[in-house]
Amino acid sequence: MAHSKARVTDGKVTYPPGVKEISDKISKEEMVRRLKMVVKTFMDMDQDSEEEKELYLNLALHLASDFFLKHPDKDVRLLVACCLADIFRIYAPEAPYTSPDKLKDIFMFITRQLKGLEDTKSAQFNRYFYLLENIAWVKSYNICFELEDSNEIFTQLYRTLFQVINNGHNQKVHMHMVDLMSSIICEGDTVSQELLDTVLVNLVPAHKNLNKQAYDLAKALLKRTAQAIEPYITNFFNQVLMLGKTSVSDLSEHVFDLILELYNIDSHLLLSVLPQLEFKLKSNDNDERLQVVKLLAKMFGAKDSELAAQNKPLWQCYLGRFNDIHVPIRLECVKFASHCLMNHPDLAKDLTEFLRVRSHDPEEAIRHDVIVSIVTAAKKDLSLVNDALLNFVKERTLDKRWRVRKEAMMGLASIYRKYSLQGEGGREASKQISWIKDKLLHIYYQNSIDDRLLVERVFAQYMVPHNLETTERMKCLYYLYATLDTNAVKALNEMWKCQNLLRHHVKDLLDLIKKPKSEASSKAVFAKVMVITRNLPDPGKAQDFVKKLAQVLDDDERIRDQLETLVSPSCSCKQAEVCVRDITKKLGSPKQPSNPFLEMVKFLLERIAPVHIDTESISALIKQVNKSIDGTADDEEEGVPTEEAIRAGLELLKVLSFTHPVSFHSAETFESLLGCLKMDDEKVAEAALQIFKNTGSKMEESFPHIKSVLLPVLQAKAKRGPPRQAKYAIHCINTMFTNRDTHFAQIFEPLHKGLDPANLEQLITPLTTLGHLAQLAPEQFAAPLKSLVANFIVKDLLMNDRVPGKKTTKLWVPDDEVSPETLAKIQGIKLMVRWLLGVKNNQSKSGNSTLRMLTAILHSDGDLTEQGRMGKPDMSRLRLAAACALLKLAQEPCYHEIITLEQYQLCALVINDECYQVRQCFSQKLHRGLCRLRLPLEYMAVFALCAKDPVKERRAHARQCLVKNVNIRREYLKQHAAISDKLFSLLPEYVVPYTIHLLAHDPDYVKVQDIEQLKEIKEALWFVLEIIMAKNENNSHAFIRKMVENIKQTKDAQSSSDPKTNEKLYTVCDVAMHIIMSKSTTYSLESPKDPVLPSCFFTKPDKNFSNTKNYLPPEMKSFFTPGKPKSANVLGAVNKPLSSAGKPIQSKASRMETASNDDPSSNPGSPQRSKTSTEMDHSENEDISLKRADSTDKPRGRKRGVTSSDDQDSKPKRGRKKAAANTTAAAESEEQWDEDNRPEDEQNSPPKKGRRGRPPKSATPSQDTPAKGKRGRKKAAPPPEDEEEEEEEEEKVDEEAEEEDEEEDDRKTVSINDYKDSAESTPQKRRGRPPKSAQPPAKKPVRGGRSKAAAAKDDSEEDDEEEEEEQEDEPTPKVLNVLHQSYLGILGFRLM
Repeated sequence: MAHSKARVTDGKVTYPPGVKEISDKISKEEMVRRLKMVVKTFMDMDQDSEEEKELYLNLALHLASDFFLKHPDKDVRLLVACCLADIFRIYAPEAPYTSPDKLKDIFMFITRQLKGLEDTKSAQFNRYFYLLENIAWVKSYNICFELEDSNEIFTQLYRTLFQVINNGHNQKVHMHMVDLMSSIICEGDTVSQELLDTVLVNLVPAHKNLNKQAYDLAKALLKRTAQAIEPYITNFFNQVLMLGKTSVSDLSEHVFDLILELYNIDSHLLLSVLPQLEFKLKSNDNDERLQVVKLLAKMFGAKDSELAAQNKPLWQCYLGRFNDIHVPIRLECVKFASHCLMNHPDLAKDLTEFLRVRSHDPEEAIRHDVIVSIVTAAKKDLSLVNDALLNFVKERTLDKRWRVRKEAMMGLASIYRKYSLQGEGGREASKQISWIKDKLLHIYYQNSIDDRLLVERVFAQYMVPHNLETTERMKCLYYLYATLDTNAVKALNEMWKCQNLLRHHVKDLLDLIKKPKSEASSKAVFAKVMVITRNLPDPGKAQDFVKKLAQVLDDDERIRDQLETLVSPSCSCKQAEVCVRDITKKLGSPKQPSNPFLEMVKFLLERIAPVHIDTESISALIKQVNKSIDGTADDEEEGVPTEEAIRAGLELLKVLSFTHPVSFHSAETFESLLGCLKMDDEKVAEAALQIFKNTGSKMEESFPHIKSVLLPVLQAKAKRGPPRQAKYAIHCINTMFTNRDTHFAQIFEPLHKGLDPANLEQLITPLTTLGHLAQLAPEQFAAPLKSLVANFIVKDLLMNDRVPGKKTTKLWVPDDEVSPETLAKIQGIKLMVRWLLGVKNNQSKSGNSTLRMLTAILHSDGDLTEQGRMGKPDMSRLRLAAACALLKLAQEPCYHEIITLEQYQLCALVINDECYQVRQCFSQKLHRGLCRLRLPLEYMAVFALCAKDPVKERRAHARQCLVKNVNIRREYLKQHAAISDKLFSLLPEYVVPYTIHLLAHDPDYVKVQDIEQLKEIKEALWFVLEIIMAKNENNSHAFIRKMVENIKQTKDAQSSSDPKTNEKLYTVCDVAMHIIMSKSTTYSLESPKDPVLPSCFFTKPDKNFSNTKNYLPPEMKSFFTPGKPKSANVLGAVNKPLSSAGKPIQSKASRMETASNDDPSSNPGSPQRSKTSTEMDHSENEDISLKRADSTDKPRGRKRGVTSSDDQDSKPKRGRKKAAANTTAAAESEEQWDEDNRPEDEQNSPPKKGRRGRPPKSATPSQDTPAKGKRGRKKAAPPPEDEEEEEEEEEKVDEEAEEEDEEEDDRKTVSINDYKDSAESTPQKRRGRPPKSAQPPAKKPVRGGRSKAAAAKDDSEEDDEEEEEEQEDEPTPKVLNVLHQSYLGILGFRLM
């Protein structure tokens, strides 16, 4: 070493053999050549070569001189760098360089040379690689730990390596770089923030995307050094997150991106950082919380993440952000849900409740994204979402916003197609989402045209894809129809009906366009354009587009021909596709990618194109039905019992025969139907008859061979078949055959002659057949029909009780338990009514006699003979038949004119019948007649009496009926603005005078000033006024007020001279006036026009009479609470059956929890959902559930409790008031009847209280005056909870639906068969009918609509009223004989 030092001191440089001196005096090429030899020498040396180390020490020092370190030639620098790297290897662990500055210069020099690694195709790349490998293996840079500028050296090294790394480098380069950098971190004492930033910056998304290899290098480095670098990372995040020192690093703004990347690299890097995020989630800074939420969403949602399990407090804290006040945060949480559901199904349970709340979020975007998240997960794998999550999507199909509803519907449709139609998830998955098809079709009940159009699109693309092959498409439709619920079937039928109607409108437009131009034709075209516009979205814009389309059709004959083909009944599905394609291509323009006009035309074509049904399709469908009948179909594999499949298939064919009758016109189809007609199965044959009736209009000329075989079958069915088959057989003959009179005569004569009242069971079919013959051909059989009605129907059938009825406390029994005699009497009543409807005139006064007969049946409780031989269920059936018959006759103008006010009022009281099913069926008939605008407006007032119905669901249903009827009339008036002359019969506001008059004659309203009775009047009035006043269109509140004021200036036309009657009328007017004043702020304005009052209800105003008196007692005024009427919406529950009693009513809160989603100012496209406090409107797409029978709601108004024995003893028997009364009607409406506390016999039999109307008959002849019964109605309970109610018959889509429904009333009960005794509906007090007594009456009973006992104010008044009422006639056996004589007198016959 002494020699070495001496030599160093001497400064003489020893070069390897063959290498001359290297200085600036030689050329570059020579210098490179000599340096290569030096490199070779150092490369071959190892650390043990002590002599050589001494020998070349000065050379090593020489190579570190500035001459070489700053040499301009890169090759020279590279070779020098390689030499220096070997020198550090050879002289390790002590470097020959002692000066810190020199060491810094050397390492900075080496770092600069490493940039040469960037060019992998360079000739010198291997030498650069050697340099990297050498310094990495030796860990040469560790020498710098002791230098003050070590951080600068390391930072520059890291930057250089991250800059040069690229995809051209192999794994070895990558590995050596990691080795080099990791040794600095692992073996150093500290990691500076600058050095840490140099690593972390490569994780920032922007850098990551620019240089993926640098990201991978940083990722590998952090994994290698996780334990060593973790404290410095923690410190960095502490500084930024907790202390807010953003200046410590330029990466502070990327802190959340870095956390995510570090977590993905190695979660241990963030062990101490994650708790800080919990703190940040609660920050007051919205943006900061949002960033943390976005970060954690990615961390929790990552596929292999276990963060939720490892850090439950953080997970719970994160879930809390679902309820954050800041909208973007909630939105981010919702978006995260889909990733979480797909990657971590175990967390679905935690997310469910939070998603439920967010599905009701006030923000549309959040509700929308909840749907997207759930549907996305469900489409990936149905097992990832539970039923609750799918129900959230289901609920949103009724959202107030179209965008949300659309997303929910399309999401459910795509789920249904994947798992049910395509069967991807197997039978279990298909079963799990079987409800979707029903729900999607239920949406067709919504008011918005957008909803309906989307349902049609969903049906055509997702439920029964129109692009399927015909056989497969019909099979799909067949089994879909068989598995739909009742309401979905109705919706689908309605959809076909609407599409068919629109096809007819377009066809009419085409016909009008082809006519010669004139002012009249232009008006007709415009009117038709307006009709078509209402069937398209956004009618405002659509109107202009349809006008444009009409002009295009007028100008372009080719497009007109294509459209004519499309709407032709004979258009096939394939033709329809071609026509739609050609029309859209013709109207489209490549230069205008966004064409609103073309979009509207597409909507129209989509609705009218017959893409599912044509002749080929019907043939395939019938074959599918025949397979099920033969037992060769795979019904069980499809999950449908064969019987259900057959029934549904026939029902489907029946519906299609209404909407697509021409598609049935093929010999093959008719022959198949003829085969069905000859089957023993009644349902099959009945359906075949209906299809023949709807499609056989041209059979006689087109298919004579079918006609010749069919006629004998029809005649046999009409004479001896079941009643419904007989009915359709008659209608088939009427439709198909030109010489129908001959065929009718061949049927009428033997049936007429063969009527035998002694054989009741054999009477039903003949009476049905004769009834329909009487309606279809009244003139042909005029004389025999008069004789038949007078002698047989009235005298032999209705006025005789041949078979004693079963003694039972039940008020209603299933169809199969109804006696044949009762069924025959019902058919007799219907025959009379059908005959009158066929005649359509009252010249022979037959209508008057029939009305008296029907009224007598109602007066006598259904027991016309009043001999007490009929059972209560039979009496209920006859009351219902008589009331429905009255409604039928009221729909014919000639008979409506002769219905007296007393008859109208008595008919109205049936809606408060003691039998639940009678009330239910009657209200349906009433509603149907009003909806079709056939019943006069005064019949809408009858629904006001439903305010007293003790069953909450009946009140709710009545309210919905009112709402729908009001809206139908208002819409009709909008569409027919020119019919101002009919305003009196259509304007909903004109129902108010009828309501006031009806309530003034309410049998329960006896004491004019009685507070409790007035409260009931108020409830009944508000029941109607709330809906009428919901919209103050054209200042209608002032109009109603003026109408009520005008009534007070008239007298009651029914009893104009009776002061008490008029006082009642004025008192009811004052109740109405106070309601209007308390609920409206515009009632005092000027009425838009002077109201017209019905002359048959009110006298003409007396100019000399001014009635300004207030008839209300002062204490009554406190019951009028101010407030705005709630907006009422039309809901389709009106036309669907109530579900079984026993299901809890779905509350508003259970469906929509966020107030914003219940906002009444919702999109007109989405029905509003505002309810009153005592009742619940139900969506058409949701079941209306009934409460348990033992918790039936109390009626509005007075409390009708059962008086205890103590109360009965302590109170006088005469003039007794209610057992108890609540302070307000609102409080009463919320209480529940406690049926369980009633005695068993009282639950199963009619309560022993006086019925509304006439007083109870005396128990013994010795009683001069009947004891005064309690006024009020008997409580009516819904059918028991284990029964499902079928509220109405299946709605037909043809014009004969009314006749159809008429038959249904007799054969179809409102509830499931097998009623239990304990399940009998507890009767309501009948209105206008007294109870029957086992003893004969002591006095001649009176007619009249209210009980004497209830009518008395004191004993003297009672005696006076009894005298007056005894003078009136009531239908008794004797009176019935007089009725019969009147029939014969009118008809020209004598009593035999």
